[in-house]
Amino acid sequence: MKLKFTKMQGLGNDFVVIDACSTKLELDREEFRFLADRHFGIGCDQILLVEKARGDADFRYRIFNSDGGEVEQCGNGARCFVRFVHEKKLTDKKEIRVETLSGVITPRLEDDGEVTVDMGEPVFEPALIPFLAERMEPTYRLDLEGEEVEISALSMGNPHAVQVVSDIDSAPVERQGKMIESHPRFPKRVNAGFMQVMERGSIRLRVFERGAGETLACGTGACAAVVAGIRLGLLEHTVRVSTRGGELVVRWEGKGSPVLMTGPAVSVFEGEIELRKT
Repeated sequence: MKLKFTKMQGLGNDFVVIDACSTKLELDREEFRFLADRHFGIGCDQILLVEKARGDADFRYRIFNSDGGEVEQCGNGARCFVRFVHEKKLTDKKEIRVETLSGVITPRLEDDGEVTVDMGEPVFEPALIPFLAERMEPTYRLDLEGEEVEISALSMGNPHAVQVVSDIDSAPVERQGKMIESHPRFPKRVNAGFMQVMERGSIRLRVFERGAGETLACGTGACAAVVAGIRLGLLEHTVRVSTRGGELVVRWEGKGSPVLMTGPAVSVFEGEIELRKT
């Protein structure tokens, strides 16, 4: 079967985006892994499916990591999603409502070409992240095979563990990221964020993503890091987040308010691929 696709990226976090609105598309885990393979397939961090909404939203948004597993949310992908539906003339709305596994999000195409996404309110209740803890705390101690780290645990539609580090360049992202991602206290695994606070309105961030490894940027990871920093009294309400792929701006006014994320979304190329098993 031949499959048409668009390759897109948001701060180097790259995606294969597929229009599944008009034709029902059922791919298995192996086929998603083939599409994401950077040697034998197209190559990407995640595959995004654009589908018809099941409820009263404009579209449904499904996200599959490079390991073939479906996940609840992806912020950089959400920005690419709204640009894709505009470029493909699937809508003329600047702001759309999109169904995800974790609820409805609202991305908006700005006049300057950037995209702002209302990511909803962060979740801190351990059972809802999910994270195994007796009660909700600002930070938690996590044992990594005898080494203890201090993390903030929260959900931005998907689970995040954020730790503050003194130097992002020397942070043990690969080593600790693997252990945190699959730590038994996170029953559905977790995205591991490493944040260096530069000043109250600026951070540097690296994220080891669940099912994908370290990526050049992570939108929900940026939101989670800013929220964690604000809760700890380290950051202002508007923060510029520098990732290895570029910059985002994240705004959160505190409890009861949604997290707003603004950044770029770019189409790279279009193509057609013969779908096969890896």
